[in-house]
Amino acid sequence: MKSGSLSLVLVSLVLSSFLLQHAIADSSATYAPRVKDRCLKYCGLCCQQCKCVPSGTYGNKSECPCYRDKLNSKGKSKCP
Repeated sequence: MKSGSLSLVLVSLVLSSFLLQHAIADSSATYAPRVKDRCLKYCGLCCQQCKCVPSGTYGNKSECPCYRDKLNSKGKSKCP
């Protein structure tokens, strides 16, 4: 009886571990597209309001002061 209970507990632990890893992998896979969509949205808003966008994919914000100086309600850069 004890060995049967022990076996059931071990199998349950292995299955729950597998399911947890699978759930974590699925959630991180859906996170990246949302971040990209949000980034493109805010980049478009900043571009439209400032009428300029810094060159390159990151940095160079000094090329466009309006883009550089836009802040969100938390005091962080609004434009990506």
